[in-house]
Amino acid sequence: MSANNKLLDKNLMQSAFSESFRKLQPLQMMKNPVMFTVEIGTAIMVLVTLISAFTVNESLGSTGYNFVITLILLITLLFANFAEAIAEARGKAQANALKKTRTDTMAKRQMVDGEIKMVNATELRKNDIFIAEAGDIIASDGEIIEGMASIDESAITGESAPVIREAETDHNSVIGGTQVLSDTIKIKVTSEPGESFLDKMIGLVEGANRQKTPNEIALTILLASFTLVFLIVTVTLQPFAVYANTVLSIAALVSLFVCLIPTTIGGLLSAIGIAGMDRALGANIIAKSGKAVETAGDIDVLLLDKTGTITIGNRKATNFYPLGNIGEEEFAHLCAWGSYSDKTPEGKSIIELAKNLNIPLNKESIEIEESVKFTAETRMSGVNLADGRQIRKGAWDAIRDWCDMDEETLKKFEAKTREIAEKGGTPLALGVDRKALGVIQLEDIIKPGIQERFARFRKMGLKTVMVTGDNPLTAEYIAKEAGVDDFIAEAKPEDKLEYIKREQEAGKLVAMMGDGTNDAPALAQADVGIAMNSGTQAAKEAANMVDLDNDPTKLLEVVEIGKQLLITRGNVTTFSIANDVAKYFAIVPALFAASIPGLGVLNIMGLASPQSAILSAVIFNAIVIPILIPLALKGVKYRPMGASALLGRNLLVYGLGGIIVPFIGIKLIDLLVNLFL
Repeated sequence: MSANNKLLDKNLMQSAFSESFRKLQPLQMMKNPVMFTVEIGTAIMVLVTLISAFTVNESLGSTGYNFVITLILLITLLFANFAEAIAEARGKAQANALKKTRTDTMAKRQMVDGEIKMVNATELRKNDIFIAEAGDIIASDGEIIEGMASIDESAITGESAPVIREAETDHNSVIGGTQVLSDTIKIKVTSEPGESFLDKMIGLVEGANRQKTPNEIALTILLASFTLVFLIVTVTLQPFAVYANTVLSIAALVSLFVCLIPTTIGGLLSAIGIAGMDRALGANIIAKSGKAVETAGDIDVLLLDKTGTITIGNRKATNFYPLGNIGEEEFAHLCAWGSYSDKTPEGKSIIELAKNLNIPLNKESIEIEESVKFTAETRMSGVNLADGRQIRKGAWDAIRDWCDMDEETLKKFEAKTREIAEKGGTPLALGVDRKALGVIQLEDIIKPGIQERFARFRKMGLKTVMVTGDNPLTAEYIAKEAGVDDFIAEAKPEDKLEYIKREQEAGKLVAMMGDGTNDAPALAQADVGIAMNSGTQAAKEAANMVDLDNDPTKLLEVVEIGKQLLITRGNVTTFSIANDVAKYFAIVPALFAASIPGLGVLNIMGLASPQSAILSAVIFNAIVIPILIPLALKGVKYRPMGASALLGRNLLVYGLGGIIVPFIGIKLIDLLVNLFL
């Protein structure tokens, strides 16, 4: 998928500009209480301007001055609407790019009687089966049930390198609109028309399904409360003015009210939320809701699979160790046949090692009667041969429980498995007819630079947990080498689920990445569940985010995007509230300058006149919104540091800066205004 659209793209700007006017409809503005009150103030000023044109009344003010105030308030509304519209336009541009992947695709549907019939992709229904050959566009989302193929997913992910998808693995999922580059595969449809992954992506990107997050709702309520408080403050100024024999114009009161309420964050709040999802999309992450992106910024615990995340993955068999009364060649031969039905990279590497050792694998010499697949419960796989022999390979403790062995054999196996595990390898044991015969050594390599990544997580205050099916010794060795805080060894689906629940009961927020069907329960339970795009449909349905790049280390980026969203919203809120201080010093002295000369000491900016002071404050209040739009859309750059250091830095920049900048800005505007008054 392409990177984020340029902020100043001509087409986006034109679209956002026209949308800014459409958003002035009261029913739409009511969704934003702060800006809705500004719209009411603008409507009042329109009436005041019209009445003042035909009536001379000191409290109404001059028509020209009222018109200028009205125009500035309208511009303030348009700027706020433009911020939201430009964020939405960027999302719609992404959606249009996705829609281009749609074609009038035909599918080779396999009928119940086995006949192949050409049908339009729109005719496919869930659980239908179709064939895709080299050069075909995959007609619908599905899972490969037969075969293996190279797939071009660039139309969806933007990644030019093809990917391999294969039946009976955790990488069997395919997306409609992608193209088969080689081989032939049989696909089972997993979605109804209009409910495909691409359809959901387009809906989410367009913002049609965007709902306000809990934090956003809470902040909206807070801003509405501020607005109500300042409304009361402004209204009560009129009795004080009467007591002080001061005439306050309606324009002055409306201007004061608009300047006091937090219009900056009110105008940018929606844009910040939309931009957060847009940044996630730019990183090729589809978030099913803004809440998922926001929650990622508050995560306390991260669960990561060892294979492919911490280690390079695709562990390879490196040694055969026969421990029974059996020769190395015969043991290697049995290991290879025991892996004959194992489609995992580890199983294939065992056969490859046997071939490299010149072990003859004569298929005619052995007849396989039944294949026994690996399950998380048995933690074994193998075959049953036609001659009655049962070959099983798996974790040492699983084979130990399956086999009958004497004390001496048990000690041999425990010593060898411990030796392999202590060196970071993974021992697999092999048994035939419930008799343990030896151990296979698998090796994996820790990814370069992974220690630095975990150090960065630690700086964020996050706890990292490695999830692996390895035995505790191997898991401990790799966790120590990689710099992981904790690990779950010999993990079953229920172990991951229980760990997540335990952390959540302690008040922690947990994130997890996964791609297999057995990961689905844990992904659904986690506060942030990220599924690999290449993973199973069950995993993608359970998760609240999908990583299109299938990059297990993407979790770091997800957390940073979430933190960036929260920090941006917090900083803009801080700036918005802080810059009200300068407006007090501009408008309050201007309101009572004639009747209470002593208030002139508050005019520390030396503003030329009450009229120019009010105009300058209102103009600054308006233009600060578009000035901050790039910040809202791009986000405040996140730096991994402690919470207290981050808070101190942001208060200094956006708190103190929010106080100082308006003083300078209002004074400069006042100088310009007086050139035209």
